[in-house]
Amino acid sequence: MADDWTGRDLADDATGALRDKAPDPVWVPDPNAPVSGHRPAPTGGGSTAAPEHDWEAARGLVYPILRPAGTTGAAADVPLDVLRSSPVSHTTPLVSEGPCGLVVSFVLQGGGFDVLVNAEHLLSWGVDAPELAAAAGANLAAWSAEAGWTDEISGSRRILSSDTGGHDAARILLTEAREHLARELTGAAVPGTRVLVGLPERNMLLAGTLVPADDEFAVLFHDFVVEQSGAAEEPIDRRIFELVGGELVEFAR
Repeated sequence: MADDWTGRDLADDATGALRDKAPDPVWVPDPNAPVSGHRPAPTGGGSTAAPEHDWEAARGLVYPILRPAGTTGAAADVPLDVLRSSPVSHTTPLVSEGPCGLVVSFVLQGGGFDVLVNAEHLLSWGVDAPELAAAAGANLAAWSAEAGWTDEISGSRRILSSDTGGHDAARILLTEAREHLARELTGAAVPGTRVLVGLPERNMLLAGTLVPADDEFAVLFHDFVVEQSGAAEEPIDRRIFELVGGELVEFAR
């Protein structure tokens, strides 16, 4: 019969015959027959294989990041006592001491966003903080070895910058990156040249040559760092740092 409201035959698109008798109570359904509206559950790759739960899946996705001085969290070098600690402490991001008072945390890289690693992750993965730090450092080093530097030269002034949108500021944690900056910026420079470093935000690392008697460059460098940090989504620090003996220290005029 037709539906007066739509004018459509209600029998249209029917996929089976109309029942003309009661069902057989002892009939056994075909186990392979499709069920209306039913979709089989996905097989394989259960939640335990996700990086949040499986260390082998997460090992290649963890990275260290720099965070502003004073950032609080759960000390990475203090083992979590699951019997005495509160549930809140399990989900507090792990932190460790970084250079010049900065804080180092760890992230699990996701498809569209990163997740700060906490003690609950370590418990789920069955690893400790040193193993996490080693894997994160190795991943950062591998990424840094392939990431380029932008080179800008103006007279005696030269700036190398890393602004890839990746793990740029954290590159300063790598001995290889610090050695590269010092070698490139002082190798052919006049004696007494210093290497300034700026870490305005997570996705930017700046290093520039400060030749003797060029105090103006230090001011311009600092102004740029402050401007970049002020507009950043993930700011780190507005100070100027310096590489001395291969280590990062706070710049002193």
